[in-house]
Amino acid sequence: MKVAIYCRLSDEDRDKLHENDDSASIQNQKAMLAEYASDNGWTIYDIYSDDDYAGSDRCRPAFNRLIQDARAGLFDIVLCKTQSRFTRELELVETYIHDLFPRLGIRFVSIVDNADTDNTGNKKSRQITGLVNEWFLEDLSDNIKSVLTSRRKKGLHIGSFAPYGYMKDPDQKGHLLIDPEAASVVRTIFTLYAEGHGKQAIARILNQKGIPTPTEYKRLHGMVRNRNTPVRTLWGYTTISQTLTNEVYIGNMVQGKAAVASYKSRQKIHLPRDQWITVPGTHMPIIDRQLWDNVQSLIRKKAATTGTGQPGIFSGKIRCMHCGYRMCSTKNGQKRGYKCKTHSVSADACIGASISLPKLERIVAAELQALSEALLDQEALENGIDLYPDLRATRARLESEIALYRRRSKDLTAGLRGLYMDKIKKIITESEFQNLSAAFRADQEKMSRQIIQCREKIARIDITLGGMIDRKLLVRRYAGTRHLTKEMTDILIDHILVGKRDPVSKTTPVEIHWQF
Repeated sequence: MKVAIYCRLSDEDRDKLHENDDSASIQNQKAMLAEYASDNGWTIYDIYSDDDYAGSDRCRPAFNRLIQDARAGLFDIVLCKTQSRFTRELELVETYIHDLFPRLGIRFVSIVDNADTDNTGNKKSRQITGLVNEWFLEDLSDNIKSVLTSRRKKGLHIGSFAPYGYMKDPDQKGHLLIDPEAASVVRTIFTLYAEGHGKQAIARILNQKGIPTPTEYKRLHGMVRNRNTPVRTLWGYTTISQTLTNEVYIGNMVQGKAAVASYKSRQKIHLPRDQWITVPGTHMPIIDRQLWDNVQSLIRKKAATTGTGQPGIFSGKIRCMHCGYRMCSTKNGQKRGYKCKTHSVSADACIGASISLPKLERIVAAELQALSEALLDQEALENGIDLYPDLRATRARLESEIALYRRRSKDLTAGLRGLYMDKIKKIITESEFQNLSAAFRADQEKMSRQIIQCREKIARIDITLGGMIDRKLLVRRYAGTRHLTKEMTDILIDHILVGKRDPVSKTTPVEIHWQF
């Protein structure tokens, strides 16, 4: 019997010699579970370890890899120290321990709390354990929220990093000190705006001077935890706008602008301003009150003269084809359009793209009409003609590939058993067995990945085929329209890529990525 060992620890470890080392607790879990597997005569297929991950976190990398390998049939048993190490969510207990694993013929065992799916008599006990763990999560979440809210109301900073322009006080937890280098940039931004420079103009000035953006500044000072996180190296309109309206620069602590939807989710929801927690005078200001009031007055005046404040019909949908960043709306008299923000703040960073609003509306309406003619063939619908023969053929081919990969995986398993017997019989040496078995296992893992990829492709095809009629009805609903609305673009369009206008043909390349 092949066993998959799963270990997890959620608390931040203090006993690591190096950042990438397993904590002592994880090592202890591995040793305990390995010994238990050995005592029962089970072969360890792999050890899956998630260090510094909560039991409610569904994005645990090793956990998700274990589930994928389980679906591929690579082991027979999942072994944990306790059921809560596997998950603290009752929903996941039912989804995996009581549903998926039994269907796949996989046994779940946890040592300390005696959970064992081979023992049908303790299913209720496992469910009660899952319910208790669920209550623990909810109570823990409520307690953490209460503590954080209390600290916010006291004016203590609770973020991982200090706001740009400040640094954490090493002698007083939750207190901010001015960072002279970054604070100088903040003062420059406020001064330039007060002198009449626009937000994009300020971004352009900072970029020309080579001043690092806030995220780049953190990276340069070793304050970025995830080195793989992309860092925007150019100042832009949004960053300048957020800086100019942040009350932290006049000494006020403003926190609680967003909250997670629930203790089971990482998704954040933005809260209305009246729910923010603002505590005045918690730290030294970078901007004096007179300059702040002057800047806020200018912002309000510009907002009152630049339009209704209502989002455009393509708001958030337009991206530059060359740099990939969202384009900003522009207004010149009565002429409206979109232009590349990156090119606006640094001409060397992107060749730029722009398009007028009326032209973009005509292009989208024309392509929508073309889609309606292609997809809404009433005769084809009435006669049941298959409009997606290629997709159905692809699905059948993928099913055949899965069957082939499964047969190969079984052959490899049989080959491994044969190798093991050859080793026992002294036909091959231990070294030869290790080398050959490693190659066999690598091939098995490859087969498993292929099966998973095929299943994902089939799932996407099923979604496409299943929603075919709905998409036709959706397009038919808006076909023939001459005036686009925000509702229509939100429903129909995922995003639009706009390129630089060709000086010869006078055409602007546009790619519309529909929601269907």
